[in-house]
Amino acid sequence: MKKICVFTSGGDSPGMNAGIRAVVRYGRAKGLEVIGVFRGYDGLINGKLKDFNERSVSNIIQQGGTILKTARCAEFRTEQGVKKAAETLTKNNIEAVIAIGGDGTFKGLLALKKYWQGQIIGVPGTIDNDLYGTDYTIGFDTAVNTALEAIDKIRDTANAHERCFIVEVMGRHAGFLAIAAGIAGGVEEILVPETKTDIKAIAQRLKENEEKGKQSNIIIVAEGDDAGNAFEISEKLKKVNDIDYKISILGYIQRGGAPTANDRILASKLGAYAVDLYLAGESGVMAGETKGELCAVSLEDAVNKKKDIDKNLLNIGCFLSQ
Repeated sequence: MKKICVFTSGGDSPGMNAGIRAVVRYGRAKGLEVIGVFRGYDGLINGKLKDFNERSVSNIIQQGGTILKTARCAEFRTEQGVKKAAETLTKNNIEAVIAIGGDGTFKGLLALKKYWQGQIIGVPGTIDNDLYGTDYTIGFDTAVNTALEAIDKIRDTANAHERCFIVEVMGRHAGFLAIAAGIAGGVEEILVPETKTDIKAIAQRLKENEEKGKQSNIIIVAEGDDAGNAFEISEKLKKVNDIDYKISILGYIQRGGAPTANDRILASKLGAYAVDLYLAGESGVMAGETKGELCAVSLEDAVNKKKDIDKNLLNIGCFLSQ
């Protein structure tokens, strides 16, 4: 039997287990032996491998996190570490690696490619939704809904006390999560790394909202915004309009929880498609989906090309929340 392996790496995202399940069961159905690698690249270096069958992935599609675990691996960032990972794959007669993760995971695959001749395929799993070549990444939809639930609850308190809140969501380099949760939550301001934040303009709009009778406002900010994090933005706004802002940092709650139906379906499609890409002889690609069509995107493009935010959606947000 031909042998492939699957692992998860980087930050966990809801739906990773559904992706693992798809790779294992679809791969087995296609006559492949599937090996699970525990703790990502650390597992490759240290040989933390286990033979998986259909029962190994029973009752995991609804679980958040990842049964294969994930870990940072400083050793893999060295040439020696990458070579050790390649040796593990060669010693165990593994012909292909399917890795579920984000930008850092895919860069790791490209490093591995230099020292190992097998096939490498990426499956996009990150709540940031920032990988080029796929409309959505596994975990994004769940993270948006988690943030939205929090915003809805904060809105109740903001209205009751007639206050302004600043809600910080994840997104060091990308604002997809902030925009989606912000528009769905009807927030008054959305601050993202892709656009320059004008503190004085925000303060003026908040003042105009108050003059129109609006007694509460919510600002959502991606953690990587150019004006700073929620605390820094709060201090800058206070100097302009002397308003006391309440701050809520959503943090790691956005990573956990049962994946939504959309994430379970996406992970199932992309996991199975990754196996098909291997069977077709593809390597150095990411399994993606654009406009409802499955597509193979080079890993270099996935990590190096910039995925654009929907600026129109961002622009209309302040008008919709008046």
